[in-house]
Amino acid sequence: METDFGAFSTPPFLTESLELAMEVEEMENSRPSCFSCAFDNQNGGRRFSAESYLASGSLKRVLLRLDPSPNDYEENTVELFGFQWVTEMALAESCEFLFGLLRQQIHRLENLVQMSSSDFGHAARFHSEAESIRHQCLKFLHYVKVFIFRYLEPPKMENDGMLHPYEELEAQLPSVLVEELHALTVHIGHICELPSNVLAAFTIQNQAKVFPPSWHLLHLHLDINWLILEVLHVLGEKLMRQVVYANHFINLTGENLTNISLFEKHCENLISDLISLAINRYTKVRPSEALTSSHCPCTCIKEMWVLLIQLLDHRNKGSETECFWNLVNKALKNFFEQPSTSENVSGFETVQCKDPLSFSWWIMSHLAPLYLFDRNGNIDEKKESNWKFVEELLKKSTDAQAGVLEEHLRMHLQCCLALCSFWNLNLSIVTILWDYYSKNLNSCFTVPWLGLKDLANVSKTSLSMLGLVKRCCCEQQIPSLYKSSNSYFIFLSILAQIMKEENNGVHPWKQIKGRIYSKFHRKRMQELTEVGLHNFFNLFLMLAIVAETEDIVSRVFDLLDFLTPSSITMSRRALIWRGHFAFLLIYVEKNMDISVLAEKISNAFCEKAKKFLVSKNDYTQRQNLWTLLSTYIDGVQEVFETSCYLSLSEEKLLNDGFTMLLPACRGAELSMVLNFLQVVLARLRSVHERVSQGLPVGNTAPDIQLPLVAKEHHLAVASALWRNFFPYLKSQRMSQTPPSPQLADTAAGFTLLALDIPSKALSDLQPQPVLSMMRLFGWDDMVWPQLVSRYLSHLIQNSSLCEAFSSMGYTSYEALTVRSWFRCVLQMFLDQPSGALAKTDAERTVGKSYMEQLTEMTRLIFKLSEVENILLKADVGESVFKQDPKNALVQFIKAVGKTYSGLQTLPEKSAMVAKTLEYLGDVLKYVKPYLKAKGPPEGLQLTYWIIGCLVKFCAPILATSKAQQLLFRIVDCLLLPHSVLQQDKELPVALLSAIQESLPFYLQGLSFICCQSQTQGAYLNQLLGSIIRHYFGRFLPSSPTVPGAGQHPLLTALGSSISAPQLLRLRKTTLHVISENYLQFKGNAPPPRLASILAFILEVLQRSQSIELCDIDLVLPAVLKCLLLVNELQVKKISTDIVQYMVEGCQAGSGGEHATQLTSVFRQFIQDYTAVYDHRVFSILQTVAVLDQTLVTSLIPTITQSLMDSEHKQGLGRNVAQRLDFYFILFFDNE
Repeated sequence: METDFGAFSTPPFLTESLELAMEVEEMENSRPSCFSCAFDNQNGGRRFSAESYLASGSLKRVLLRLDPSPNDYEENTVELFGFQWVTEMALAESCEFLFGLLRQQIHRLENLVQMSSSDFGHAARFHSEAESIRHQCLKFLHYVKVFIFRYLEPPKMENDGMLHPYEELEAQLPSVLVEELHALTVHIGHICELPSNVLAAFTIQNQAKVFPPSWHLLHLHLDINWLILEVLHVLGEKLMRQVVYANHFINLTGENLTNISLFEKHCENLISDLISLAINRYTKVRPSEALTSSHCPCTCIKEMWVLLIQLLDHRNKGSETECFWNLVNKALKNFFEQPSTSENVSGFETVQCKDPLSFSWWIMSHLAPLYLFDRNGNIDEKKESNWKFVEELLKKSTDAQAGVLEEHLRMHLQCCLALCSFWNLNLSIVTILWDYYSKNLNSCFTVPWLGLKDLANVSKTSLSMLGLVKRCCCEQQIPSLYKSSNSYFIFLSILAQIMKEENNGVHPWKQIKGRIYSKFHRKRMQELTEVGLHNFFNLFLMLAIVAETEDIVSRVFDLLDFLTPSSITMSRRALIWRGHFAFLLIYVEKNMDISVLAEKISNAFCEKAKKFLVSKNDYTQRQNLWTLLSTYIDGVQEVFETSCYLSLSEEKLLNDGFTMLLPACRGAELSMVLNFLQVVLARLRSVHERVSQGLPVGNTAPDIQLPLVAKEHHLAVASALWRNFFPYLKSQRMSQTPPSPQLADTAAGFTLLALDIPSKALSDLQPQPVLSMMRLFGWDDMVWPQLVSRYLSHLIQNSSLCEAFSSMGYTSYEALTVRSWFRCVLQMFLDQPSGALAKTDAERTVGKSYMEQLTEMTRLIFKLSEVENILLKADVGESVFKQDPKNALVQFIKAVGKTYSGLQTLPEKSAMVAKTLEYLGDVLKYVKPYLKAKGPPEGLQLTYWIIGCLVKFCAPILATSKAQQLLFRIVDCLLLPHSVLQQDKELPVALLSAIQESLPFYLQGLSFICCQSQTQGAYLNQLLGSIIRHYFGRFLPSSPTVPGAGQHPLLTALGSSISAPQLLRLRKTTLHVISENYLQFKGNAPPPRLASILAFILEVLQRSQSIELCDIDLVLPAVLKCLLLVNELQVKKISTDIVQYMVEGCQAGSGGEHATQLTSVFRQFIQDYTAVYDHRVFSILQTVAVLDQTLVTSLIPTITQSLMDSEHKQGLGRNVAQRLDFYFILFFDNE
């Protein structure tokens, strides 16, 4: 216990003395302490050079009365200025001489500076010589300190005995030292009076290795000025603070020079010198850069300030001298308040400064942080304030007669705020500032030359208003405040900082509340402009954050009641509402119930919403009202986004005013309200989910009672949303124009809300509100596809929604969703004009946006389990997802058909048919708008293409009895509508083009169905023939050589890779239709476009691999007739080619059936036409004989009989010409 007590009772300075005594300093030739800015800042993180008076411990030894240089001057002799001296006697015996040598060395260095200014070739030599001179001077002055500490004896009591001569010298030494030190101060003069080339050495960079003599001279002046103070202090301590008089010096007033007066005078001069240097630097400092522009040209000046602080405050504790701040204050007053007498206290002319007040603030803000350094140069927490002087500065800054500009006032308050962070609480400065700002609340506090940057304090929302004020209440980068805040906000920052500290256990608010409240009364409130009102809110918002919130907010609304309604413009009303919501946000952040405040503002909102509803045609009034209403919407949104648990009566803000507001909104107004509604829905769901799971929201601490209370408020918020917002949403789903995307987003939000809190959904949605919502917005065929696609995209992948439908046992969820996707793709061009006008940029943008939405919906659809299963069975790769929606839909249709074809059992196939029909829905209803309007072309192309793919690739499904009715409707609506049946009526170009491109799909699909169907085979064949009959002629060119006619769709259908039965059925039906309807002669007159018809037939034959019996039966008789009766060269050429192709095809045939049928056709041809066209018939047969002699040989009996019958009928005997033609046939045959 005794040891502990002893440890605690040991004086601090004794502990420090022991530490210093134990330091190991073994450097034999250690350099004396000096000022130096030539050091590396990275060396151990030092702020000052290792040789500095602080870091080396020199100052600490002086203050602790320790040996200034314990390891130096230990020898019997010491070398000073090149001479050897007895260490213990030199100063006493030769004081004047040594100081004379010192002045001589200073003179040498001054001469060296002059020499070096004109000789740049010997920089290294000059540096070395100047460094040597400086070292000698420093060594001597440090020796003086050591001699006084070690060898100077305090004066003894006088006695009658004779003194030894040395003792007499020793007794006179203190007085001589005072005289010599005074002479030295006079010799070196003031630092600020040094030549400009010497002062310029401050700008030399620290990294330099070779310094000019001017640098050494400048720093030697600093060393001498400081060492004079150290010597005087050591002398005073050694002589036990006795006054030492200079025997040979009396000033003009008759006062004697003493060590104390010399110390004080030199301190004053030195501080004045440092201030003068700072003034020179301040002339280049902008107000906005005041706190970032140092007053020290180098670290040596900074160290000098710290040394003065430490030394003067140390001496002040013993009442020897005034404290540092007093001397600085006196020096500043001497600079800027000209004395009435001619005598200048500082000893030199007052340095000119254009703005003394700003300089005083600047120097004060830079000196205050220097108190943080201790006597070793390390950071300490010491605080010594100078508030009295700062209060005087503040009074001058806020003096109305002085007229300080805002640009300077900002800088002054920046400095004041910086001082508040270093010094303790001071309420007087708040009083001074509030007296000023309470009178100037209507001022804007702007700096004109800052331009737009000075508008950063304008708050457009309550959150930004509160954010600006909160910035005043937290730690800030003070140097940046000049441009980011005006002087009023800096005042608020000062006030907030002081409000955070307690004064003897009393909150500062208790002390300044009366001063602030007393400035506001009815007259003053009515005098406030909009700017003044803004400043009023900023003040009380800050106070509400740091002080008694409820009391302050109550007072604010009492004060606002002083405002007369007639004087409140719409913009001022909007400002008041923003302020109201800013206070609400403070309540929310402090977890205080907002019901009272919320009801007050929501009632006002309801009134304005009603006015907005009835002023539909008054544009000006609507605009003014919308300013207020949008302020309310922004404020409510910020409250919901800020509230952690939504348990503070937030539902009070969602009143029935929205039921009047929503119907009156247009365009951007509605978009804003819906975006707000989405935010509220998302926030409610998020918070409700976390509270239900027992998870903390944000950074709040868990509360046991909170979940139950929060859930009750969540139910109230949900009820308000359903009651006041959803009816309008429901009414807009079938609007005349495509709804905004926000409508779909909001509907999806309500659907998820119904999933999370089903009990509060409206009664007409019960008992299964989620299912009702899906039917309303997702599966209703009457709702705009843009809304459906965006709505479903939010919900398709929601696992909770899928689980909800599964729990209901509702298995059609995915099928109905696929059906909606099918409709959305088919109706993607529904809102485009049907005319040929070019689309506007807006229409292109809408189309692009919808395509992006459809692409996303397609990606999500293909993730559904049913769809994935179909794609997997059909072996469709993931590349489908990357396709555009139209191609993806076609791929899905193919996958459905392929999957069906792979099924084996009848139940599976029956279920697949039912599922496919569920996917399709009333597909013709989806495309009815295109068909009715005959456009737009893109819509018609898409319709015929998609449904054509359906007919082709899902033909097996459409062939079933369940799906045949859909097939028949497709044919009736798309292929054989009433307009098509009227052959003489021209179809629209867009419609005809769409049919032409897609007709092959329909023909191929129908041909397959005709082969498969057992019950409706005859009707289907008739239907197929009817389609071919109506479209063959419509797409047939006038002649085979018409350019740009394109390939006939029937040729495309016949040329595609389809099964042999399909191809045969389609080919047979096509040729039958052509034969019956397009190759019939009227008497001897050929049918129109005969060449094109024959060319088509030839193309069909050439594309086929073999000749079929139907070709011979249906085509050859008509072609032979064309050869016989038509003389047109093109017709004869094509007919001949067809005959040749058939004859050669029958020769290549494997069986005799084709040859027999061919022979039968020719035999009939001979019998029908030989009697009348014998010559032409024999000519044709001659051509055939070249191709197939066997065929003609088999026809000789028929030809002979026909010839004999012809002669018999004529009754003229033998017909020589006919027999001659017959002879040629026989001749070719024998050849």
